[in-house]
Amino acid sequence: MGRSVSELCFLWSVVMLVMIALPIASTTASSTSSQGDLLVSRIAFGSCANQSAPQPIWNAIIDFDPQIFIWLGDNIYGDIRRPFKLFGKERTIGPWKNVPRFIPSSEQEMQSRYKKIKTDPGYSRLLENTKVIGTWDDHDYGLNDAGKEFNGKITSQRLLLDFLDEPQDSPRRKQAGVYTSYTFGPVGRQIKVILLDTRYHRDPLISDGTILGNSQWTWLESELQGPASALTIIGSSIQVISNLSAITGPIFYLECWGRFPKERERLFKLIADSKRDGVFFISGDVHFGEITRYDCATGYPLFDVTASGITQAVEKAVPPPLNYIVRFVAWLAPTTMRPFGEDMSRGFHFTDFKGDWLSLGQPNFGAIKIDWDATPVTMTMEVRDVNGFPVLSVNTSLLELQAQSIGALFKIKPREYRRHCSLEVTLPWIVRHRLAILFFSALASKFS
Repeated sequence: MGRSVSELCFLWSVVMLVMIALPIASTTASSTSSQGDLLVSRIAFGSCANQSAPQPIWNAIIDFDPQIFIWLGDNIYGDIRRPFKLFGKERTIGPWKNVPRFIPSSEQEMQSRYKKIKTDPGYSRLLENTKVIGTWDDHDYGLNDAGKEFNGKITSQRLLLDFLDEPQDSPRRKQAGVYTSYTFGPVGRQIKVILLDTRYHRDPLISDGTILGNSQWTWLESELQGPASALTIIGSSIQVISNLSAITGPIFYLECWGRFPKERERLFKLIADSKRDGVFFISGDVHFGEITRYDCATGYPLFDVTASGITQAVEKAVPPPLNYIVRFVAWLAPTTMRPFGEDMSRGFHFTDFKGDWLSLGQPNFGAIKIDWDATPVTMTMEVRDVNGFPVLSVNTSLLELQAQSIGALFKIKPREYRRHCSLEVTLPWIVRHRLAILFFSALASKFS
């Protein structure tokens, strides 16, 4: 039956009203989403959540009352870990190793592990009032330390996006990788969140090849050169600023951007060339919390706030009496990038609330607080413990995150040492390798 002109006009009016009432959100083919005019002042983030372990930290995250929560990878532990075996039929370590220590699990098992996290009572409560976004790392990608060679990545991408409730028609489901970006808040007070994919296109660890791949680099350049925002948060599953492998090797190595020096230099140059103010990093992966700072990249300090993990933490991996040894090793590590003490000339203040801790080896999450009403606008970046206590914290203002705010500190002479500028690989040999010297000396005395 045909409808009258008046009926059609009425139906059109209803459709328009519904469209206006819906939250403003647009998605383009570049996996970029705009989230309307909601002013965002509290963001939480975390990583490394073993679905089989208790997760009491969600209570502290909920008490922080974030408007956004960002997963930074290892959102589940989806691969299968075999035990350490030096001898026997299946040897997972040592010179006679004949089987890999980690193997992928089935699609059904991955789905089951995601369901276990998603139905956790604490996480379910967070979902009720908080927008959740995220990227992945190796264990939810499907295999420990895996990169572009992993043949299960297409399935893993679908499972992650299902977990994050990504719309079925999202361009993110059609691209090679899970990288994406979001813009929150009204003009003048916008926060841009860029989430990188450090797995799908990554070359082998010892190659100094690419982390992001050509298509993601092109996309990232477009994102950084796009409309300005008050703050730009770049989420990387692995640490960007810190390169602990340079000082822990050859005892052990950690994944980080520092193991791909050409890629990290390209990232820093891209940020500097974009002339984008207010950029900082958040990261996960390493099973401890840390805040690091690098002054010699963009003309203003680049911070990297590492929150790892929701359940996994280095001090939980050893008996409690040995925790003090873990803390001593962390203190002894000769890093040039951790801010501590008070730098009155810059206005940055690092507060170590628990004595001399420079990192947090217990379960933790990251927290960002922005005071938009302050003049100038101020921001606090924190690593909080399972009780919500801010163990590590840096306070700064948006004025301090503008190009040339550090003036002469942007330049450093060859072989000159300067905190927050000298990379770990440039430290004197005996300083850089003092952990290895201590370790092998202790080992030698034990067997002498």
